[in-house]
Amino acid sequence: MKEHEKNDTLPLELSERTFPIIEQVTTGMPGGFFIYYAHGNEELIYANRALIQIFGCDGLEDFKRYTGYTFQGLVHPEDWMRVSESIQRQIEEDNNELDYVEYRIIRKDGTTRWIEDYGHFVHTQLYGDVFYVFVEDATERHLKELSDARTIQLAHERLEVLERLEHETTALRLVHEILRSGMWSMEFNRRGEMVSVLWSPEFRAMLGYQDEADFPNVLEAWSDLIHPEDKRRVLKAYYDAIDDYAGKKIYDVELRLSTKNRGWRWFRMTGKLSRQADGTPTTYVGMFVDITHQKQTDEKLRAQRKLLEQALEQANRANQAKTVFLSNMSHDIRTPMNAIMGFTTLAATHMGDWEQVKDYLGKIMSSSRHLLSLINDVLDMSRIESGKVRIEEAPCYLPDVLDELESIVQADVHAKHLEFSSDAAGLVHESVFCDRLRLKQALLNILGNAIKFTPAHGTVKIRAAERSSAPEGYGIYEFTVQDTGIGMSPEFLQHIFEPFERERTSTISGIPGTGLGMTITKNIVDLMRGTIQVESQTGTGSTFTISIPLRVSSGSLGQIQTLPIDDGEELPFDGKRVLLVEDNELNQEIAMTILEEAGFEVAVASNGAEAVEQVKACAGKPYDLVLMDLQMPVLDGCGAAKAIRALDDPKLSSLPIIATTANAFEEDKQRALAAGMDGHLGKPIEIDKLMNMLRKVLSEEPQTQN
Repeated sequence: MKEHEKNDTLPLELSERTFPIIEQVTTGMPGGFFIYYAHGNEELIYANRALIQIFGCDGLEDFKRYTGYTFQGLVHPEDWMRVSESIQRQIEEDNNELDYVEYRIIRKDGTTRWIEDYGHFVHTQLYGDVFYVFVEDATERHLKELSDARTIQLAHERLEVLERLEHETTALRLVHEILRSGMWSMEFNRRGEMVSVLWSPEFRAMLGYQDEADFPNVLEAWSDLIHPEDKRRVLKAYYDAIDDYAGKKIYDVELRLSTKNRGWRWFRMTGKLSRQADGTPTTYVGMFVDITHQKQTDEKLRAQRKLLEQALEQANRANQAKTVFLSNMSHDIRTPMNAIMGFTTLAATHMGDWEQVKDYLGKIMSSSRHLLSLINDVLDMSRIESGKVRIEEAPCYLPDVLDELESIVQADVHAKHLEFSSDAAGLVHESVFCDRLRLKQALLNILGNAIKFTPAHGTVKIRAAERSSAPEGYGIYEFTVQDTGIGMSPEFLQHIFEPFERERTSTISGIPGTGLGMTITKNIVDLMRGTIQVESQTGTGSTFTISIPLRVSSGSLGQIQTLPIDDGEELPFDGKRVLLVEDNELNQEIAMTILEEAGFEVAVASNGAEAVEQVKACAGKPYDLVLMDLQMPVLDGCGAAKAIRALDDPKLSSLPIIATTANAFEEDKQRALAAGMDGHLGKPIEIDKLMNMLRKVLSEEPQTQN
């Protein structure tokens, strides 16, 4: 607090004129009011009855004994430092605004309450620095956070104070200054006719006006500024209060007023009439408070509440969808598992009937592939949601993509006797740069659904075309998949790209799936900066259109060749030595059987450390190839590959190493290649792909690595 020598100031005493005014203002107030010196020991000058009651004291003398009659004696000891610093900071800023602070007090009965403190700092040359303070018990607001109710109650309490003050203008201005509000009053003659209007300077300032010449003391000066949408309501409430001769109505409205330099602003206008014995109005007194900030805050809260409600609705819908998904997945996973286990048992009991066993094994393989497809969808969705999927652009010949798609679905097309067509005639630039794998995955998801949901003898078409008006160096490519299948309802189309959504479960339709294919497709298209649209009607089929901007390749990539596999060709693996690094015994047995039947001599290591030692030990007769699992105890596959590449013997350090792992994502492949491996095969291993990879690696000239 500012210190002033007592010799420089005189003690402030309440005069016969000021004391009754303060008593009139504060008597009966639900809130407390006190005045104290802002220097020295901050001794109190005045405390009203409400403040004494807040502290639970019996009277003024009891209150003085309990608090020491100083400001510090009112504040909870743990809050004093914070309160003192806050008030000091507000005094030093000298912004002539209302000081506000919250703190706790300890009542005489030992209970703790929260207090809101509205203080007005006054510096006088004669009496020194003085604080006028209104306080309210804010405990319930702290417990229940009812800030809106506090604001309304505050306005009503101050209005009651104004009624008691009547014509005590000096005291009225003190209250309005503390509240930062504008005052208005209207006088009526004995016949109830309005004879004068008074707008306070504070109210004029709120609206951007300076004096009476600028904003005259007439009712129209205010009413002409009311927003057209509010005017009828506001004026009706105003005149209704005047016409209420019973004197029960209080004028209390919120309205917008046009200010001189700040546009439309929100105000709260409250007022009450004093009346003669017969009900005739005599004085209409009230206040204006600028509530624009409160309105803006309320609007933000409403917007946030709406967003939260939408988020809650979306979360509930997602939770419901996931519940349905888990139920569907339980069924969809158990279905192929039941087939695998059942046909395995049947095969074991029909070992003498080779044709029957062969049929069972084919069904086991089909069910296994379906189960793997379900698992891959769930894993893909998880990786997309975690942000691990990245688009990797590389040269791509689009007609090849359509040919590969046709090859993949050909068996299902023939099985259902569908009419299938693929059309790339609409392509102008056939060679582009794109993520071939992701593009094919997105199109295959749509194409697979088209075939799945199209009845026998129906039609499925896929078409690729190039639109004009693309940026230079790019083409806008449209891929359209059209079918004559069962179609979709308008209600389901609104949610088709949401996770786990299926129009009919596989239990009802007999068609299995996870409900993730379209979500994965939509996310891939989004990552490629494209769009996807769907048109469908129940019973008439569906049309999906993917539109993607792709960078055009300057030259022709031609037909991309793949290494052919000739089932009749004699396998060139006889006598080749391979080190199989695998920690799972069942996987060891499967891999050893496949490799030995292909002509390999197979050695086994159960972890990466054993693999490095066996490679070192084979210097006299090096292995031709290492098949390396990635996740293993002691030393993982990448660590083992790096250790082998670091060997001094060039014959050993350059051994071909192929990763064979259940870590089958693109980042796993890149991690294996970065560790020095020559290839990557995901599990479960497909024999044709394994043999193709082995031919490719073993046919390459060995390269000595330094």
